[in-house]
Order: sequence, then structure tokens, then C-alpha cells
Amino acid sequence: MPEKHLSHGRKSISASSKPEELMINSPRLKGVWTVDVITLYPNSFPGGLSESIIGSSLEKQKWALETVNLRHFGIGPHKKVDDTPAGGGAGLVLRADVIEPALEKAISNSPKGRPLVYMSPRGKRFDQKTAQKWAAGPGIIILCGRFEGIDERILKRYDIEEISLGDFVMTGGEIAAQAMIDATVRLLPNVLGNPESTIDESHSRGLLEYPQYTKPAEWKDQKIPDILLSGHHQNIAKWRMDQAKTKTQKHRPDLWKVWNKSKD
Repeated sequence: MPEKHLSHGRKSISASSKPEELMINSPRLKGVWTVDVITLYPNSFPGGLSESIIGSSLEKQKWALETVNLRHFGIGPHKKVDDTPAGGGAGLVLRADVIEPALEKAISNSPKGRPLVYMSPRGKRFDQKTAQKWAAGPGIIILCGRFEGIDERILKRYDIEEISLGDFVMTGGEIAAQAMIDATVRLLPNVLGNPESTIDESHSRGLLEYPQYTKPAEWKDQKIPDILLSGHHQNIAKWRMDQAKTKTQKHRPDLWKVWNKSKD
């Protein structure tokens, strides 16, 4: 009976036209916030992280991004990385003996003390507090899953935290990882032009952000609220807080409930 063909027949597809020049491979940048991404599709990075402020700060080495190609640690001549689920079932599972050396490579590189996280739909939902915690440390190591997931034993052995972008399932962890990296990097010192930009935005204080306006003062019969043009900073601050509360209560009752409890 012929051997069942698994993932070794698939080809990697580049999702970025310029991933190489922004990737910080060697030597390592000392003292720089660093993320290592373990993935079967390293050409997916930096992807959208190469654009705008995040891409500019990467190019200026305000943070560093490296990928570990899981395929390089595959088993046998075909670099096999997965196998069928124990106990039967559909799909394929990434092997622990393939992930282990890839993890060890990421861990052995500096900086030390970075949390290990696995992109997983069953994990804790990613939020602003998690981004703030990651930004306050030396960086993170992210493991991107594929297929039906990864061998549970690797999660237990390395005490890897499972993190989810939301209550839905994607084909792999790469897009979720990019979203979380973006949310974290923008909180690093000297990344945003104005550090105060992160203070009043949605989720930073437990509320959604108040409405924003700019010129022209009137557009299609809609005017900027007079209070925002009054120059009275105390009244503007109160209006913005009231609007943030209203928006949160209407659109995110779950956040509103948590915010009210925090004020008790």
C-alpha cells in the first residue's frame, strides 16, 4: 500500500514582495524588543508589518523581527512536519519532535525572558492589556499552528500560553500573529510619533474611544460639535468621556459591565 502523502508536497507561497530587507537576521540587535515567529510560511512576514509606522520603526531597528522556518526541522528526506491524529480523525497535527528544535533555536537566541505563545482558537482572547504586557518585556516568541493544531505535549513541556485573536478559526496563525505584533509594537517607546496617542484610544482605559472630527467644520450638512471648537479643555474632556461611555454602553455592553465594576 503506498504511503499516504502528507504536507511535504505543499509549496510555500510568499505573501510579501519585500520581506527580506526588513528581516533582522544576523547579528542580533542587543537591547531591542524582538519577536521570533516559528512558522511553516516564513515568507508571510513581515507582510503588513512592513508598512506605515510599524514598518518604518522595523527598518529603523526600533524593534526586530525574525522567523524560524519549521520546515527546516522536518523529519526525513521530505522534511515531514506533521502526521495523522492519534485516535483517528480528520486533518493533520504538527509533530512535537519537529517543533521542539525550532523552539529551542528561538529560545537560545537573545534576549532572554520572552513569553512563549501559541496562536490558538481555544486560547485566551488577545486584548490591549496583553499587548501592554508584551510591550513592557523584551519581546515574545510566537508559534503559528497549521492544520488541526500541534501535539499537546509540546504545550505542556514548554508551558506555552495559548492566545486567540477571537472566537473564530483561521487556516493558520500567521495573520493572527501579525495583528498581535502590530498591536504590541505600536506601544513601544519611540514608535508612534506622539506617545499620547495611545492614552485615550479604545480599550486603553477600558472604554471605547470617543468620536473624532477634523476639518472642514461642516461637511454635507453635518457640523463638528460646537464644544470641540470652544477651546474649553475641561468641557471638551468631559464631553469626550461622556461620549466614550455612551459608545461603550451601546456597542460593547460586556466592556461597559467590566468598566463599571472596576469603579465600584
